[in-house]
Amino acid sequence: QVQVVESGGGLVQAGGSLRLSCAVTRSDARIDAMDWYRQAPGERREFVAGVSSAGVELYADSVLGRFTISRDNARNTVYLQMNSLKPEDTGVYFCKVQARRTDYWGRGTQVTVSS
Repeated sequence: QVQVVESGGGLVQAGGSLRLSCAVTRSDARIDAMDWYRQAPGERREFVAGVSSAGVELYADSVLGRFTISRDNARNTVYLQMNSLKPEDTGVYFCKVQARRTDYWGRGTQVTVSS
């Protein structure tokens, strides 16, 4: 069973930075797309950034220019570098990976940005 584990969340002041990591384990299948989503309290889960197996990156407009997604295929890990954080970036950040046309989600990591 594929396992997805996020880490790197925390409390940071506005303008600060955080780097999230997402490690995929117990997968004998090739990992295709690797994405980050977030969910603020009382809001729907929303797409933040994604990277394909070919390295094509996609970002939500709200984070474009501030966040950078990258992946290490040898380690089955995806990262999200978040700079110039704003209070509205607060939420639980989830990692989603696709393998064999199946989506696997992690449990999330909390990011809190204070003003």
